[in-house]
Amino acid sequence: MKRLSARLYRLSARIYLSFFRLDEMKSLFLRKAFRQGYNIEVGEYSYGCFDRDRFTPNMTIGRYCSFSRSCRRVNANHMLNFLSLHPYFYNTKFGVVAQEQVERFHCQIGDDVWVGHNVVILPTVTSIGRGAVLAAGAIVTKNVPSYSIVAGVPAKVISKRFSDAIIEKIEASRWWELSSEALKNVADENWDWIRSPETLPEGSLADYQKGNVQS
Repeated sequence: MKRLSARLYRLSARIYLSFFRLDEMKSLFLRKAFRQGYNIEVGEYSYGCFDRDRFTPNMTIGRYCSFSRSCRRVNANHMLNFLSLHPYFYNTKFGVVAQEQVERFHCQIGDDVWVGHNVVILPTVTSIGRGAVLAAGAIVTKNVPSYSIVAGVPAKVISKRFSDAIIEKIEASRWWELSSEALKNVADENWDWIRSPETLPEGSLADYQKGNVQS
């Protein structure tokens, strides 16, 4: 029964994406379908990741993430030491082997991560930190620290987006927990905070929404 339910959610997700792709940033139905059908948890406002052909099960994706339409994540490798590299020899769904023969990994992607075109995230990656940038064409083989920019083959950290002091302010702001409506209020009243994060006030922007932070 559970397996049938998962299949129905997968079918529903494919049908939904065929007609309502523009709504993927906010769709609660689509998030439930991917959670129940593929064990892929997607945070609110994230987009570009609702594609089972490019994103494998066992993923948790934060809020406000941006994925290009050509990036992908792989959750297992072919078995190099087996007689054959063919999936018949490790994947149970083909009916040749009775037990799964590969280890499939979970990947945790933080909030506000940007993944560029043709990026490939390999199974050895289990964590991508908040605010990280994966540059176009990167082959990511290792975990990515928060607020770092990685590029190349294999991908390496080429710089940090901000100084430690600014990162501390951004982390304290916890802006990613706000709704898009709340962020509009911040943008309307304090655009400098968005354009120049070093001008952020001390503390949480959620508190600012309640009038408790001194600007």
